[in-house]
Amino acid sequence: QVQLVESGGGLVQAGGSLRLSCAASGSIFRINTMGWYRQPPGKKRELVATITSGGSTNYADSVKGRFTISRDNAKNTVYLQMNSLKPEDTAVYYCRADALRIGMPEELRYWGQGTQVTVSS
Repeated sequence: QVQLVESGGGLVQAGGSLRLSCAASGSIFRINTMGWYRQPPGKKRELVATITSGGSTNYADSVKGRFTISRDNAKNTVYLQMNSLKPEDTAVYYCRADALRIGMPEELRYWGQGTQVTVSS
């Protein structure tokens, strides 16, 4: 199996910053795209940002210029630096990894358990 463990969530005032981390472990042969999604209270899960193994990134319009996604391929870890946080960024943030396991024929998508980010006004 592949396990994803997120960390770095918490409570912050509007205008503040947080850095989320997500470490993947298990019988991993290769991780392709990694990303962050979020689910605000009472709403559906939505894309925040993704990053390929080569470093190409994609962002939701609502976070462009404020959030930065990065990864350390050697550590199978993805990060999300969140600056200029707004109350509407309040959500549970989930990590995603598209991974090929050792000995398995195809890539599967894995999800973390989520970490709460709360931005107070």
